[in-house]
Amino acid sequence: MSSQLCWCCLARRPGTVAASIHRRITLKATSLAPFSTTTSFRVNPPKKKAPLGKPQQLNRGAKQTFTKKKKKVERSDRSRRPAIGERKALRKRVVLSNTNALEVNGLQDISAEKMMDERSRGQVLGIPGEVVDQLRAVDAFKPAQGWGLYRRPAMLVRRETGEYARLMEGLGKGVVKRVLVGERGSGKTVMLLQAMAMAFLKGWVVINIPEAQDLVIGHTEYSPVNPNSLPTTYSQKSYTANLLTAITRANPILHKLQLSQGSPQPTTSPGITRLPSFPNNISLARLASLGATDPENAWAIFQILYRELIAPGRPPLLLCLDGLAHTMCNSKYRDADYNPIHAHQLSLIEWFLGHLSGEMKLPNGGMVLAATSESNNPLVPSLRLALTQLEGNQDVQKDPFKKYDERVLGVFDKGGVEVQRMGGVSREEARGVMEYWASSGVYRDGVTEEVVGREWAISGGGVVGELERACVRMKI
Repeated sequence: MSSQLCWCCLARRPGTVAASIHRRITLKATSLAPFSTTTSFRVNPPKKKAPLGKPQQLNRGAKQTFTKKKKKVERSDRSRRPAIGERKALRKRVVLSNTNALEVNGLQDISAEKMMDERSRGQVLGIPGEVVDQLRAVDAFKPAQGWGLYRRPAMLVRRETGEYARLMEGLGKGVVKRVLVGERGSGKTVMLLQAMAMAFLKGWVVINIPEAQDLVIGHTEYSPVNPNSLPTTYSQKSYTANLLTAITRANPILHKLQLSQGSPQPTTSPGITRLPSFPNNISLARLASLGATDPENAWAIFQILYRELIAPGRPPLLLCLDGLAHTMCNSKYRDADYNPIHAHQLSLIEWFLGHLSGEMKLPNGGMVLAATSESNNPLVPSLRLALTQLEGNQDVQKDPFKKYDERVLGVFDKGGVEVQRMGGVSREEARGVMEYWASSGVYRDGVTEEVVGREWAISGGGVVGELERACVRMKI
């Protein structure tokens, strides 16, 4: 008769021989592997993660918790955003008066006679209110010049100031063309301002391009004047309109001058689709105002205004430009084939450089002044070579490892351009300006010969910018 218990049931019963044999066999099989010496660990297999998008299944009896998700609160920007052009206006804002500064007693105003007087050298003279308005209209003041530290605008009469005053007095119908060079802070831009102030006092017409960089950095719209000409010249309508506005505000003498050569026909201005007719007795100020309000015809009206200003019997002209190096290289503009446009192809720059080179004449006389900048100066080897040779150093020749632009060298090849290097002021002039700072309350140390000599030496031999930094800006 067969047994009621099978072998598996007999192995499960404790205390039996079969159970002990089954246990030894099982342990030996689990502890010894045929191809590995590592003992096997009995680890629970990892749990499978629930697929995304499906809720995780909870075991029966498990406690389920509900959490409320917080919504992300979008923070609204409550600050007022600056309007278009507001930051640029704040960056270029010029303060010309400080009511907290002391008023300098006995401060005299400049005049044509005092500027020529040799006894005025080394003195600080105030700028009259009317001339201040004219200089502000042509953007002659710069934000970094420190005009807001004093009660009213004033300028130091240095040796070069008297030279320009006497030059303007005996100029007649001659033309002076100069390029001002010098180290940073030597007073090149202020010298342009003093020249413009003297021109306003003498009744000249002043046309100033305050920053040549604004013409070439690609911030104004441009269009070809005549697409069929080679090379193509491009006009900048908005900038020309703003320039006409500055000319009208800064030169009140234009209200007394009338249109003498009649209104041109539209065909005489290539690239202009329409040109309004003007009455014969219109003033030049009104003519410039029409161009300022109509940018499409601004360049054509600028040419008409210039034609009237060089007519016989008109006052002399003073043309100024700051940042000459920016006009001697490629601009940020592109032509129809996406090739860079050279700065000489821009109409206003071409017009100014035509007078500087002598290609365009000033029949009634005048001056053409251009200043370089050491703080914002692109590297132009052609300009540096030309200015070095014009200073009298003819030993400097072309470097075979550098590229030179013949268009830039051609501006100075015709001769007649002078290079004036602006250096430091003398000790007497430094003493005069330090006494003015002490009278204004911004310099509290005593002005003695020892102090003047020390500050003059520290400032690199009287460099005005360094002198003001050492005496005023570092002690405020």
